[in-house]
Amino acid sequence: MQEQSNSKNIFEHAILERGFRPFFLLGAIYSVVSLLIWGGSYAGYVSAPTLMGDFVFWHAHEMIYGYTMAIVAGFLLTAVANWTGGAPARQKHLASLCAIWIAGRIVTNFDFGLPDTAIWVVDGAFIPVLLISLSIPLIKSWNKRNFIFIILLTILFICNIAFYILQERAPLYVAILIITTMISLIGGRIIPAFSVAALRRSGVEAFQTPQMKMDIIALLSLALIIIHLAILGNEGIILAVLGIISSVIHILRMRHYHTLKIFNDPMVWILHAGFIWVIIGLILISLSAIDIVPFSMILHALTTGAIGSMTLGMICRVALGHTGRELKANIPTTSIFVAIQIAAILRVFGTYILPEYTRLLIISSALLWSLCFIIYILIYSAILWKPRISSIKI
Repeated sequence: MQEQSNSKNIFEHAILERGFRPFFLLGAIYSVVSLLIWGGSYAGYVSAPTLMGDFVFWHAHEMIYGYTMAIVAGFLLTAVANWTGGAPARQKHLASLCAIWIAGRIVTNFDFGLPDTAIWVVDGAFIPVLLISLSIPLIKSWNKRNFIFIILLTILFICNIAFYILQERAPLYVAILIITTMISLIGGRIIPAFSVAALRRSGVEAFQTPQMKMDIIALLSLALIIIHLAILGNEGIILAVLGIISSVIHILRMRHYHTLKIFNDPMVWILHAGFIWVIIGLILISLSAIDIVPFSMILHALTTGAIGSMTLGMICRVALGHTGRELKANIPTTSIFVAIQIAAILRVFGTYILPEYTRLLIISSALLWSLCFIIYILIYSAILWKPRISSIKI
């Protein structure tokens, strides 16, 4: 009886109360470990793991399906409960999801002599299980507005399996654009809302401007780029035109986000920064398509820049807001928001402007990223681990 009681208490711990708690912490820890290994391998101090014999495959895959998917899972598991009014994935259900994600990281980081098929089955299991967890409440409540996330996650799953089967980078490029689409979609909802709320709290009169048609057009423009990448590749005048059109559409959307008014609120401007990196990435798609800049610039504008900024901003904001704390960035939090921008600039533009220092710049960017998430872990792990403030009995 005592053993059953202890087991029950473990699953009732605050860390398994909502999806953002374990997944934000796991994602942050994993990003530190993987980026330190990546930077260390470039410096010649450590040997990075490989996927299908390629350590670049490992780095690209794990930053998408390891780190980013952990943050996406934590966000969506939390958001879907709010969108549908249903019970969130928690306790044993949430622990099982975490265990499946961890199993994927184990088989992609350690060589157990498993056949490739076994690796992609274990690693590929996470998204389908996550999809089931998200789809049931969405379908039960017939929350049609958010069915798009079921579609996007399904495409991410297909890209993961295609990567393993084809053993090529192209499916990973498509996966990055799918995540960029998520940023565009979610950003279009939350950035103007959070900006207006922050401005009103500071006494500035501000209003949201509905632009549903523009939001839909933006998603369609990204869909065309994804189709081109998947079928025709990453070169050509058509892709260049699509990139410019999509970047202009995203710039027009930002006209109503009050970007120039929110620089005194780091919790908001970091989200704007992530959206701006999306625009930079789209412009670079056009330039790369006609061979003006290397394709790697796009990848790191959308990953280090857009994904890094948006995920770091959201894991701080959600951790504070959903645990009953004030949505205010302290000095360390503001510092990591600035540092992630420097890491992105070094990785995207530094290596292009100063190619002779590429190795140093890549190592510096990796170290800065790792430092950002080390500081996040030091500040926010206690917040994620402990119960919501309003539920603590004094």
